[in-house]
Amino acid sequence: MKMRFVQRSFVALALACCVAVPAFAVQQTTATPRPAAPPTTGAAHSEIDHAHVPQHAVAVVFPTQGNDVRGVVVLQQDGDDITVRGRMINLTPGKHGFHIHQYGDLRSVDGKSAGGHYDPEGHDHGGPDASSHHVGDLGNIEANEEGTAEFKMTIKGHKVHLLVGRAIVVHEGEDDLKSQPSGAAGPRAGVGVVGIANPEDNS
Repeated sequence: MKMRFVQRSFVALALACCVAVPAFAVQQTTATPRPAAPPTTGAAHSEIDHAHVPQHAVAVVFPTQGNDVRGVVVLQQDGDDITVRGRMINLTPGKHGFHIHQYGDLRSVDGKSAGGHYDPEGHDHGGPDASSHHVGDLGNIEANEEGTAEFKMTIKGHKVHLLVGRAIVVHEGEDDLKSQPSGAAGPRAGVGVVGIANPEDNS
């Protein structure tokens, strides 16, 4: 009689566990429903995206092997165009090819890892005022007798943020504005990567 009572108690306990465990599991895994976030309109997306698009960029130019060229170039969005201004020192007097190149890669000592001229539209090389030219064709800058070049120029119909991560290159020689594919400006004398500028310092 005592054995039968123990067996019945054990069965009752097992059934109670079978019922309690699933209930506990449901209680633990059922999440409190949260209200859905309101949909973001296209206009709001556009405003957010525009707020994060850089309007100013800067490149600090360092010399390639065997050169001593140094400088700073600032790029600023002005409506649909980009204003480029800067100063270079330690150049040889005269004109020097000045371009934006495809990659911000400075691993090679001669600057060649920056690739060719930035040319997203597949044009031939030319001067900045030619009807067809690379976006990166900025023509020449001219150094005075002391080897200093100060300049200001415009890239028409382009956006600063598309140049971030690319390279500014100044060449040892003059760009003739016609020879393909890069104007026969000679070796690269200085290279700098275009980065997002601190908006509080536009000097």
